[in-house]
Amino acid sequence: MKAIVLVGGFGTRLRPLTLTTPKQMLPVVGSPMIERVVAKLAEHGVTDAILSLGYRPDAFIEAYPDDVCAGVRLHYAVEPEPLDTAGAVRFAAIDAGIDSRFVVVNGDVLTDLDLSAMWKTHLDGGAEGTIHLVPVEDPSRYGVVPFDDSGRVQAFGEKPRRDEAPSRWINAGTYVLEPSVIDRIPAGRKVSIERETFPAMVADGTLFAYPSDVYWVDAGTPATYLQVQLDYVEGRRGPAEPAVASSASIADDAYLERSVIMDGAVVEPGAIVIGSALLPSAVVGQGARVSDSVIGPHATVGAGAQLSDLCVIGDGVDVEPGVELRGVKLPEPE
Repeated sequence: MKAIVLVGGFGTRLRPLTLTTPKQMLPVVGSPMIERVVAKLAEHGVTDAILSLGYRPDAFIEAYPDDVCAGVRLHYAVEPEPLDTAGAVRFAAIDAGIDSRFVVVNGDVLTDLDLSAMWKTHLDGGAEGTIHLVPVEDPSRYGVVPFDDSGRVQAFGEKPRRDEAPSRWINAGTYVLEPSVIDRIPAGRKVSIERETFPAMVADGTLFAYPSDVYWVDAGTPATYLQVQLDYVEGRRGPAEPAVASSASIADDAYLERSVIMDGAVVEPGAIVIGSALLPSAVVGQGARVSDSVIGPHATVGAGAQLSDLCVIGDGVDVEPGVELRGVKLPEPE
């Protein structure tokens, strides 16, 4: 089984963390996000993952020099220019020589989807394409997908107003596709799978839904990126993982609560860290307080500083001692 993993985006929602690191290479409790995504695919029989790359492809290639990730063989398909979702799928499929049924996943989605069951449903229904759907309270941020009793998708709408959404079921970013879908995607330009390819399949009656109310998080925003860290250490995704890395240094009188402290991170005397994630080699200085925030790798929160309300501190940034920041991103977006 082959899977195309879409990892080519710029990760703008997660800046400044992604100014130096592609989103899917950011750590989730110590393991790169891409490894967690690929490991889940491997559980369901995926043997080959084609990484559809665009932004900073070197980061992936250097991280896996033997072309293996989580036991899965890797193929790198590096786009010469951004081609949007369907364009990226077409480019990766042709580059890797895909000529049979395949899976597509978004590289920033962490889910407990039963991909094996979805694959079987796709086969049994004779679909050209099957898409995973999950229910959400507010569908206005997503592609809403109404479907009939047979599972056939009736429409494919992008980000409707909350009070006008025809369904609570949204596109969850995992697809099982027949190779004929590749032929539907024009070459040589940007093509959106959500705005062009899927609506055309709906019109032909060949797109089906696989609704499943399972754990699902789009980890592409600071809030959701922080959420998935806590989900892993609080046991929402199987056995709870250690919240504090063995190589981290925590002062005896520091206070930690519901936080993830990664490799080489330091929490100095009297510091308080609540509901936050400290990425590798981050430092929280003496008497500082960090709550509901993400401190990037090699960043330093100065002594006595107070950060709250989802501050995001980028790679190597020094926060001045004693300052009080709420919801701030450093460096600030241009």
